[in-house]
Amino acid sequence: MPRQLGELEDAVMTRVWQWNRPVTVREVLEDLQQERSIAYTTVMTVLDNLHQKGWVRREVEGRAYRYTAVSTRAAYSAALMNEAWAQSDNPAAALVAFFGMMSPEQREALNDAIRIAQRDIPEAAAPPAETAEGGREPGGPGR
Repeated sequence: MPRQLGELEDAVMTRVWQWNRPVTVREVLEDLQQERSIAYTTVMTVLDNLHQKGWVRREVEGRAYRYTAVSTRAAYSAALMNEAWAQSDNPAAALVAFFGMMSPEQREALNDAIRIAQRDIPEAAAPPAETAEGGREPGGPGR
């Protein structure tokens, strides 16, 4: 899994994702220069690092490279969340704290995601359902 991106890497990747087409160092540089002073070689190094980390692929065009995102912003966000959760010494507490920071809209999105993920779990992996008598129903839920 790719490492977490730094602030400048994130700014560069944001442009690659937003433009959704192969980009050059010059294009990214010119856009970033609207917000901050930055050197061509800095942007070139960042894109090279992103290529080495597997976030972008590049193709030669003339004397320059054109860079394209390898994955979506959503996949990147998921990788960051997974990385942060995996590094916690108490993953359950980290999740509780994270959920506590969520807005009602974010909680609803989480509930939607859980419902979608649960639909994708094979029946063999799902726990058996309880019967009215307190025992386990053969064959799992809804059977």
